[in-house]
Amino acid sequence: MQELRIPATDLSDEWVTPIGAADASDLRVMLNRLIYRSMLFSMGTVAVGLHQVSPSIAWSFAKLSARNLALATGVEVKVVGTENLPDVPSVITPNHASHFDIAALLGHLPGHNRFAAKKELFREPVLGLVMRTLGMIPIDREDPTQSIALLNKIQARGDGAFSLIMFPEGTRSRDGRMGAFKNGAFTLALQLRRPIVPIAIHGTSSIMPAGQYLSILPGTVVLEVLEPVPTEGRSVEDRVALRDEVARRIAERLAAARERDA
Repeated sequence: MQELRIPATDLSDEWVTPIGAADASDLRVMLNRLIYRSMLFSMGTVAVGLHQVSPSIAWSFAKLSARNLALATGVEVKVVGTENLPDVPSVITPNHASHFDIAALLGHLPGHNRFAAKKELFREPVLGLVMRTLGMIPIDREDPTQSIALLNKIQARGDGAFSLIMFPEGTRSRDGRMGAFKNGAFTLALQLRRPIVPIAIHGTSSIMPAGQYLSILPGTVVLEVLEPVPTEGRSVEDRVALRDEVARRIAERLAAARERDA
């Protein structure tokens, strides 16, 4: 396993934690694979049914299921830096190294949050239904004004204001390394005039490696919430500068963890 050192702040002392997958027997890996697939099917079916009754209840059930999945598969999810989460709705921009990123954020990130994904994915019959059940918001990358209108409509119908989680890479990494960030999340944040909250997700690339038949290994994941980046007084022309600043911040924290092998 690797080791992550979190620097001291005015509110907390320095602390060190292992991250990534721990040693596991073949039996435990096989059991976790069975747990994941059975929970994905059974709880997914229940969540879809609940969504027909109440989207808010379905969302709460999905959050609980994500926490139960981590517990059942022996994954400890730690969250650090929650003091950096603004009191106002924001655009949250994590790196995306594994399918487990969504479960970790869904189950453990505080606040009233929703995921965003490109609208094309919602056209898939099964995937689209699951994404709507999880409270995901379809985003039109070509026309941010449509996305803003949709967000305002969703918030106005009683769901309240929420922060939007968007993966700037657009898709998960295949090798655990952070990919290039796209402009969409930063353009939307500027249009909405919301702060941007970078999150460095540590350990998920080995917890749920790409290409290993949806296997989850026991271990430790850390969601490191970094200081927010304000958008006030900035225009859409600043999107590239914001994108590069956020990418640099996350990359520095990921590199800091890789440099310290336990």
